[in-house]
Order: sequence, then structure tokens, then C-alpha cells
Amino acid sequence: MPINTNDPSRKSWLEVPEESDFPIQNIPFGVFLTKDDVITIGTRIGNHAIDLGALQQLNYFEGIELTDDMFMQDTLNDFISDGQKTWRLVRNRIGDIFDINNPALRDNEKHRDVVIFTLDEIEMQLPVLIGDYTDFYSSKEHATNVGKMFRDPENALLPNWLHIPVGYHGRSSTIVPSGIPIHRPMGQTLPNGEKEPVFGSSRLVDFELETAFITTDANVMGENIPICEAEEYIFGMVLLNDWSARDIQKWEYVPLGPFLAKSFATSISPWIVTMDALEPFRVKGPSQEPTPLPHLQQNGKNAFDINLEAYIDTDESKEPTLVSKSNFKYMYWSMAQQLTHHTSNGCRVNSGDMMGSGTISGPTPDSFGSMLELTWGGKNPITLNDGTERKFINDNDTVIMKGFCKNNSIRIGFGEVSTKLLPPYSRK
Repeated sequence: MPINTNDPSRKSWLEVPEESDFPIQNIPFGVFLTKDDVITIGTRIGNHAIDLGALQQLNYFEGIELTDDMFMQDTLNDFISDGQKTWRLVRNRIGDIFDINNPALRDNEKHRDVVIFTLDEIEMQLPVLIGDYTDFYSSKEHATNVGKMFRDPENALLPNWLHIPVGYHGRSSTIVPSGIPIHRPMGQTLPNGEKEPVFGSSRLVDFELETAFITTDANVMGENIPICEAEEYIFGMVLLNDWSARDIQKWEYVPLGPFLAKSFATSISPWIVTMDALEPFRVKGPSQEPTPLPHLQQNGKNAFDINLEAYIDTDESKEPTLVSKSNFKYMYWSMAQQLTHHTSNGCRVNSGDMMGSGTISGPTPDSFGSMLELTWGGKNPITLNDGTERKFINDNDTVIMKGFCKNNSIRIGFGEVSTKLLPPYSRK
């Protein structure tokens, strides 16, 4: 089935600002609360939010097999469960409805009034009910930097790293959409030079510049997914800030890895950009040496050219400070390899599961994806636009992450994930 919406010459009758992340070629999916306190599934073109529930009630999806309430729910899980054919049919239909040459909705003022909202009339919600969350560790540059800091610099990568996409199970209960503030976590740490731990607020809160992909129902328990089919079960991608408390992590991670240092908060961008929308931006990933085992081997363009940026903003600053510029194409292990590895033991993957990429660092110091790397453990503070310095993230700082693809024809983006770090939670 062709992906009609990707035609770069296509225009919408809705206004799309220059350099918008959301032209008619994007058509992301999300969930929002309307001005009438109605939760609905929607999409976005330019600075307009579109109520897909209202479109469905008005029969604009006639001819596509959908349950009667498909878009009148508070999560995308059921829609994602319908699979790739349905996603593509719906996305193509939305492109047709909002094509500049289609008068059906364009010239129907009554329908437009109930379908289209401005962004200040809505409140974005978490787009899916995330049953399970896995975070990978798939940037070779990031893993090497961390290995140099905390282990033997000559053997920065552990022996298994070049053979499997290393990952761990995260905590889905504290995943929040952009705009929801979080609190500095409390926990156990071992102060330098001490033999006994102390309990208190983390002093080394960090961001991690990541993306994540959202899956559909992929398998039954015991079944593995072949590498050649893995992308069929990936609905789309979001930006992800996997917050980390480095001092808590340093004390707790042996022998089982991160726990409370990660589970206090994970922030994601609210619009899921489909794999179909990202198709024009495929590129080859890094060369993999040694060659992966047969079940993880891939050929062709399995990475995506997604520009990633991280900013720190303060209450005193006039503009956020750009602290990192990275790119998803640096990822050593692809999303298909991650999903294939995840199910290689028969682990079940469901609609709405989220798989984090792990921190995405590039080859140069300005492309490192965390404060741990950017300041090299706090040894090289960053000066912000307001003149203050940062080794890690301070209370009341806001971390903003942006991501977009761009070629000579079109720009497709994710918007942003913006999160303010508040002081530790205090009981009233």
C-alpha cells in the first residue's frame, strides 16, 4: 500500500508556519483534552490540533474498518493494535481530508468548528497506556564514555556490548508527557571517602537525550520476532528524557543495574511520529564489528537521520542554552535489532509498550547526550546564557529536548519534551 501522505509537494488548506515540525507530510498521533474537557485521539498540522474522534463521528473515515469508538478513547492502544495496514489507511485519509484541493471539510464551517482546535485550546496527555518500558544502552559513544569514566579506559566496553543490544526493564508508572514537572529524587548515596551510605536528596540529577519507539502487539509468549519483520511492529517514535540520579545510581547499580536512580521520572514528547512519516530519512547505521549473530544481522538503511538537541532553561535566562546537538543515526544497534533481541527469548511485547534507545551521544564533545559526559563527571562545568554554571541539573531548571528530520524537500519533527525539575517532594 503506497504512503500517499509523504508526497513532498503536497500542501494543506490549514496554515503551516515555515520550519514547522508538523506539515501535512507528518500526521503524528496523540491524545489531548479539549476546551470542553473531552479527551480525544488527535493529530496535528501546523499549529492546529485535529479531533479524530469528531472526524470519525462525522463519517470522514467511511470505508476504513474501525470500531465505532476507535478515536473516542483516552489512549492509542486499540488503534495501534489494529496494525500497520490500518495506520497507513488512516494516515493517508487524513492527508486527503486536509489536502489543499479537497473542499469537503475545508468548506464546511460547521464541521471545522468541532474538528479543529488551536494549540492553546487543548492539553496534551500521555498518548498510550504503557504496560512495559524497556531502556536500551545502544549508543557506542555513550557506553564508551561512561566506561572510560568508571572503568578501565582501555576496556571501556564490556565484552557483551558489541554482541547484544544491552537493556534493562524500566518503570512505566512514572512516565509523564512534556510539560509535567518532576521532583528531585531522594535516595541512598555513598559520599566520597565514606564507608557508610546516607539518605537524602540526589545531588547529581542528569538528563539523558533519547528517543523511544512504541510497539503494537508483536507476538505470543514463547514466540520470537525475525529481524526481517521487526519494523512491522513499530508504530512510531517519541523523544525521551530518561532522568537519572547519578549519585544514587553509582551506589545501587552493582550487581543488577539502575533501579531508583531511573524510576523516579521519565519524560516523553506527546506526539507519536509514525515510521511511515520517517521513511524518507532512512540512512545506513554504523558498521558493526564483529558481525552480529545471524538472528541480528541486517542489510540496507536501518537507521534514521533525526537531529536531536538538548537545552537548559532557567527562570532568570532570557533564552534556553543549547548544550547538546546529537543525531539518532549514531545509534550502534537499530530499533529492529533491539526488538528482535527483546523477543529472542520469547518475551511477549504488547500494544503500547515503549522501548527507549538509551542516551544518544555523538563522536564530538558537543554531541554528548548527558551532563555526565558534557561536563565529564562535573569536572568541566557548562556556562549558561544567564551566566551561571552547571555541572548537573539544578532545582527549577527546565530541560528541553527537540528532534527533527530535514532534507531538501521537507522537515518532519517531534516538537519537544520540556520538563522542569522541582525541589524534593514535601508532604503538606
